[in-house]
Amino acid sequence: MSDSLDKSALDTPVPTIEDNQPDPSDILNRAQNAMTRGAPEEALAIARAPLDGMPEIPALHYVRARAYFHLRRYQDCAVELEEASTNTGPHAISLLLDEAVAMRRREDLLPLLKICRKRKPDDFRLMNAGATVLIQLARFDEAELLLRLSLQRRPEDPATLNLLALLLTETGRFDSALSVMACLRDANPQDWEPLCNMACILSNMGRMEEAANLYRQAVPMAPQNARLRLNHSITMLKSGRMAQGWTEHEWRFGLPGHTSMPLDRLLPNISPSLDLRGKRILITQEEGLGDTLMYLRYIPPLARKGAIIHIWGTETLAAICERVAGVSEVQFGGETPDYDYHCPFISLPRAFSGTPDAMGAPVPYLSADRQKAEAWRQRFQDDHKLRVGLVWAGAARPEDTAALMVDRQRSMPLSELAPLAGIEGVSFYSLQKDTPAEQIPDFPGTLVNVMPDCHTMDDTAALMVNLDIIVSVDTSAVHLAGGLGKPVIMMDRINNCWRWLHGRDDTPWYPQMRIVRQTRFQDWSDVVERVKRLLEDAVAVRQHKPQ
Repeated sequence: MSDSLDKSALDTPVPTIEDNQPDPSDILNRAQNAMTRGAPEEALAIARAPLDGMPEIPALHYVRARAYFHLRRYQDCAVELEEASTNTGPHAISLLLDEAVAMRRREDLLPLLKICRKRKPDDFRLMNAGATVLIQLARFDEAELLLRLSLQRRPEDPATLNLLALLLTETGRFDSALSVMACLRDANPQDWEPLCNMACILSNMGRMEEAANLYRQAVPMAPQNARLRLNHSITMLKSGRMAQGWTEHEWRFGLPGHTSMPLDRLLPNISPSLDLRGKRILITQEEGLGDTLMYLRYIPPLARKGAIIHIWGTETLAAICERVAGVSEVQFGGETPDYDYHCPFISLPRAFSGTPDAMGAPVPYLSADRQKAEAWRQRFQDDHKLRVGLVWAGAARPEDTAALMVDRQRSMPLSELAPLAGIEGVSFYSLQKDTPAEQIPDFPGTLVNVMPDCHTMDDTAALMVNLDIIVSVDTSAVHLAGGLGKPVIMMDRINNCWRWLHGRDDTPWYPQMRIVRQTRFQDWSDVVERVKRLLEDAVAVRQHKPQ
């Protein structure tokens, strides 16, 4: 296989051609441009240009395979993928995975893989590719069968063993995953990747010091590797080593997609010598809504430094951002405005880590629209029970593989919350958006669905301030409720996100939050029972309060 099958130019020389003969590199460029424009038929017509006896290059076979996949011509696609793949390196179909995911056609790779494997039944690379797709689809038993079959062909193949460790981690078999990674480490003691992967698994298990020790070995092996350093930062943050963790977290800029802004104008650490008076600071959206809501707490102390703060974020959070103390302007879309410094939201904790404002402004630093909140108050004025908002699932985002795999661990089906329906003195309100809201009929009690009247996050904030408690899995809802100062019960997975630290049922970010974490992998039953007791206690406290 060539170094990169989808490059627009050839990395290796091609035979000399006559002036009237097509140039393979030109054909490749034009075919790829047609694919970029969404014209697979045109790409095929270009890529089929005769080369008069010259050997075809793998990249041309691959661009044809892409076109055939777009057209759902899987038999033809399989032939071209086979021609694009040599006997070394991954199979060309592995390059197609990201494109299929972006098109939300991940499952369409399965019939293609079936055809490819029928043509080459002993190609372990196809087994690995199939296992990768099946892991992403949470079809773990089928994936494991393929990986075990692959290992029969290549018992010590690192790529296969890494996939097996991923599968074992995704199914909660952490000790077995560690054993697989230990074999890879022992086979190549100078390779940092097995150490990094072992550290990630140990962090998931809550064995934080062991994870830190492995990073102490791995980082000197590849001190400039951004992925290694970013993973290291996450373990430090989860361990509560905030100042070091935030500094290390800046290594994410070495990975694609985090910022296109110039790093030489990144907001430096806040210090007595840094004069921000009259300086325009552009605060930018980097990742999810939850991150933005969490780090908006740093805007008020930044404004107190005399900075003029311009937020460039998403439309759904614009109204909430506008009400944060110290914000001068909020923008979504459009061109990059003028600025002196820029700072992604996730870099704000690093900037303030050495100051008295290391945790940002105190809660509540978010507020709801008064008129909207009053409308909800009037709507709920006859409900004198404990008003509880429920969120049981996050956004799956199938076009983002990492987010998809996290979401299936943090989310639950609404039916898991059935024990809550029997609590006397509680009114339940759904705060759930998107497809999971279709599960509302599965709740055995009354669950009022008010979300059709919430068109923006600003509407949801106004609703939340009229509820007594928010019960949610780890989604942006907990950050919105927490930033508003509402009591939150967060139902958390066993291998929790770093921001909730390790071994705690509270959080310094939101003083009104109680974390109820799984004790068994992907088992929500004990979590729901503990949430039920907390709600029963809240009802009892409410009943004994003077009216």
